[in-house]
Amino acid sequence: MRTFKFLKTAVAVATTALAFGPLNVAVAAAQSASAKPTVVLVHGAFAESSSWNGVAARLLDKGYPVIAAANPLRGVTHDADYIADIVEQTAGPVILVGHSYGGAVISNAGRDNAKVKALVYVAAFAPDKGETALELSGRYPGGTLGPTLAPPVLLDDGNKDLYIQQDKFGQQFAADVAAADSALMAATQRPISEFALTEASGDPAWKQLPSWFIYGSADKNIPEAALKFMAERAGSKKTVTVPGASHVVMTSNPEKVAALIIEAAEVSAR
Repeated sequence: MRTFKFLKTAVAVATTALAFGPLNVAVAAAQSASAKPTVVLVHGAFAESSSWNGVAARLLDKGYPVIAAANPLRGVTHDADYIADIVEQTAGPVILVGHSYGGAVISNAGRDNAKVKALVYVAAFAPDKGETALELSGRYPGGTLGPTLAPPVLLDDGNKDLYIQQDKFGQQFAADVAAADSALMAATQRPISEFALTEASGDPAWKQLPSWFIYGSADKNIPEAALKFMAERAGSKKTVTVPGASHVVMTSNPEKVAALIIEAAEVSAR
């Protein structure tokens, strides 16, 4: 059994003590009633769990238990272990859904895990062994994230935390989201460590599990060509391109993302 690395931080301890236990009880009860898999939603860099609200609401309405995990954004191995611990403590089968950097996390968290039945990549990285998010995002032209980053926050451990400049956040990250909403997203964005973007991935779960992909044609963080390449390489069961959608396609087009997740859950249950 994997070690519970999230217990190393006070924030994770508080989350576990106050919410994680009751959440498991609620999820188990919901699964017993619905016989549907739990959908674990993993956000990426510069986002946070509420970016999934529209998707989560639609899944809950259809009877799916949902966990919108708080991705630590510290490093691929660390974050994948954290999500794998959540999966291990969740009753019944699981559909792992990752956005952006969260795709690298689910690619590692789902490996050799019998509970995970499918992977859904939402404008997300699907790295192969040895690849990094930084390298994949720059492999094809079109990404414009670099110039929009704020000066890094230097941490005591020698790492750096990265943010998007708030006045550039809307156009870079969420161009198809209402201005008031994107301003809130900019203010509440979660930083990612520079290490997380440069840490090499392990053997990916998409070589073992069926996968589905959805992304926008106007993504400025991960070029459309890179997303298309990763979807094809992973043997995606279905790939949906949303015309004009930004990097946060789950926020701007939650109905399309939720529909693909439900399709993945239904197909994997057959």
